[in-house]
Amino acid sequence: MDLWWLLWISLLFLVPFILMEISSGFKFHFKLVYYCAMCLLLSALAAPMCLLTNGGRTVNNMRIISRVVRTLKYFFGVRFEVKGLENFQIDGPCVIISNHQSILDMMGLMEILPDRCVQIAKKELMYAGSVGLITYLGGVIYINRKRTSDAKSIMAAVAQAMISDNLKVWIYPEGTRNNSGDLLPFKKGAFHLALQAQVPIIPVVYSSLTSFYNQKKNLFTGGTVKVEILPKIDTSGLTENDITDLTERCHQTMRQVFFRLSNKPYESNGQSNCAQ
Repeated sequence: MDLWWLLWISLLFLVPFILMEISSGFKFHFKLVYYCAMCLLLSALAAPMCLLTNGGRTVNNMRIISRVVRTLKYFFGVRFEVKGLENFQIDGPCVIISNHQSILDMMGLMEILPDRCVQIAKKELMYAGSVGLITYLGGVIYINRKRTSDAKSIMAAVAQAMISDNLKVWIYPEGTRNNSGDLLPFKKGAFHLALQAQVPIIPVVYSSLTSFYNQKKNLFTGGTVKVEILPKIDTSGLTENDITDLTERCHQTMRQVFFRLSNKPYESNGQSNCAQ
């Protein structure tokens, strides 16, 4: 009887690996579940380290979180080639903007996260188990995207906190994940924030992930991501009247770099680069 149980357990263990060889769809979703499970596990490991080191919610916890989360790349065979890290070496706060492609972006974020940097994220992230816990402990700023008035008041508070606490704030101006192989038009929140606080903007561009991560093709393998941190864009002296021009200028610059890093010919979209 014991041998039969051992046989059944062995078969159950082997079934996922057999299905991954047979079905690309199963392989994709299995690796996706594995990725999410690893995120939860590493977050659960990082949380007590944050509490023991810093005692509670503080941006200083992001140093611990980034070191722990960066180990994800070794499990999934993802490499990062980074250029321009020196552009993060500025005195005082700033707004960092980057393109947003998939749930894998957390690896890319933690790979280059500068000191005293917090992210702006949707409020629902708070309830994502241990991942939600470490985002809270790391000082992530939550916004209820369904209530625009709340988002605006939070942005005003963030502008004050950036100056008083010397914070860098990381925002995805596309507003949602986009793995289409291009950039979506930018929302203006990040640029309003930079002008309110009168701080520079630092664009960060990640190359396309579609060569190794593509939901439509059920593709999830290892690969290399090229990352480029661009020189800061000064906002001193700019007013609300300059928001649209600033947004379009950043979008155009980042889009050109995105195509270059992705080894794709640049294509003009002929559309407005701004979204409300």
